[in-house]
Amino acid sequence: MKISKRHIISLLIISIIALGAISVASAYTGTGFTHNVPSSKYYDLSASDILNKYSDTDCKVEETGVCTEVVDGDTIYLDNGKKVRFVGVNTPERGVEGYIASKNFVRKLCLNKEVGLDIDNAKHNDKYGRTLAVVIVDGKSVNEMLLKEGLAEVMYIPPSEFYPYNWADSSTHIPNSLNTITHTNSDSSSSDSGSYIGNSNSGKFHESTCKWGQKTAEHNRVYFDS
Repeated sequence: MKISKRHIISLLIISIIALGAISVASAYTGTGFTHNVPSSKYYDLSASDILNKYSDTDCKVEETGVCTEVVDGDTIYLDNGKKVRFVGVNTPERGVEGYIASKNFVRKLCLNKEVGLDIDNAKHNDKYGRTLAVVIVDGKSVNEMLLKEGLAEVMYIPPSEFYPYNWADSSTHIPNSLNTITHTNSDSSSSDSGSYIGNSNSGKFHESTCKWGQKTAEHNRVYFDS
């Protein structure tokens, strides 16, 4: 059988369609985190409306820059060329339910505005070269807001200066694999206030000299002797 040019073209088209279908089926979904916050929820709210709901963060601004692009709900570009990954949180990937709402939330707060960074001193960059940081707008932590708005899940990857469980509340999604994480120091000893520091916000507890216990805000601390 003689194969014509038309047959070759047809086979090429079929191959391209098939490869496209495979790519869609195997699209990267990250941890698989999704949420059902409607993308329209924040349309009628100004950035000030959102920021006024939250208290100032304890994080300190170490660098500043203007946000020139929002890649998704947890990654932005600054005018100095730096690509920033919001530390401690994870939002839905492109094509996954919730992606647009999380991205639009960050766009409203950050795009074309000066933002502050509190860079993770324990691990400055991730494996993709992105700067790991808490993003701060008008003294408020966008990382914390994403968690409390239900737009992100906790993603704690040690080593890290930050413990995102402290930013979470009862509605925050915490992956099952992270629910039982505790951090202790086997060489630690008791303190005068108690051997263990509990966090009334996250429900976690630590030995009194554990660095994560010491990072717990005073108003969230509960001390235990055993």
